[in-house]
Amino acid sequence: MQRRSFLKKAAVGASATAIAAPALAQSQPTINWRLASSFPKSLDTIFGAAETFSRRVSAMTNGKFNIRVFAGGEIVPALQVMDAVQAGTVEMGHTASYYYFGKDPTFAFDCAVPFGLNSRQQTAWFDQGGGRELLRSYFKDYGIVNFLGGNTGTQMGGWFRKEVKTVQDLNGLKMRIGGFAGKVMQHLGLVPQQIAGGDIYPALEKGTIDAAEWVGPYDDEKLGFFKVAPYYYSPGWWEAGPQLSFYVGIKEWEKLPKDYQAALEAATFEAHVVMQAEYDARNPAALARLLKNGVKLQTFSKEVMDACYKAAHDVMEEEASKNAKFKKIYEPWKRFRQDQTQWFSVAEASMQNYMINRARSGG
Repeated sequence: MQRRSFLKKAAVGASATAIAAPALAQSQPTINWRLASSFPKSLDTIFGAAETFSRRVSAMTNGKFNIRVFAGGEIVPALQVMDAVQAGTVEMGHTASYYYFGKDPTFAFDCAVPFGLNSRQQTAWFDQGGGRELLRSYFKDYGIVNFLGGNTGTQMGGWFRKEVKTVQDLNGLKMRIGGFAGKVMQHLGLVPQQIAGGDIYPALEKGTIDAAEWVGPYDDEKLGFFKVAPYYYSPGWWEAGPQLSFYVGIKEWEKLPKDYQAALEAATFEAHVVMQAEYDARNPAALARLLKNGVKLQTFSKEVMDACYKAAHDVMEEEASKNAKFKKIYEPWKRFRQDQTQWFSVAEASMQNYMINRARSGG
């Protein structure tokens, strides 16, 4: 009798568990969002970060929270992603905040400023150095919550039809270059052009522009710039560690259940790390292929770098003197950069310089 009673209770318990599990899952709402990207599908690293993010959110919510990713131009133009999120046209965006430099130069701190932080330092500043708090406060005025959305690592200095040996060679040059760097380059006579990634090649091919920068070897090879501009320069001093961002409309964010919010934020971190790893793994082979195809790898001269550094410093100091929002972030950011530069010079730079010299000597 006791055995039959036990089995009966066990069966009832198992049945209750089977019913409770689906009921629990059903208690969570099904939510479908749209995400507008600033990037074309052909760039699997930078566009792919949004796809990585979307897959992880769905997996962590048992398929209940689904975010469909649209490439630049499919819903809104590539450079209007922030406006679309702000207006509620889409719930989310994936973009580079310095694209909105024209609205306010302060946006650049959420991506990259000239002679700024490298990728590790940028992540450290955002996550542990007070950057998140400063930027969230700033973005609140635009109705947006911003999240880490990837990093490319230090970018290349771009593709040029002719060599750039002196500062004078920049005078009158029409170059696709975004954000803060464009304003800095204007001080040296260059004419900046802000063009979305998918539109750069035609402009370079037709001679509408004389030079263009994008990211680095892996993406640049895909975009075919080497076919129309043979000189490939480094470094991209304006993007030492450019951070991409996910934007979420504040109203939509506040509607989400707390566990969906947690899943979304965790997925942004994963996408952020994966993008950097992909670029680091793929750039060496891509550069080797470009060199094999006759690309002429160059380094900006010290004269050019020094002139750019001075121009960048002057432009940022001038902006801080007249823009309170910019200054609020610039001052603590500048101190963080100084501390990071000193620390990285102790171990990181010493180790990397040694390994670079060994590689050059064939060791």
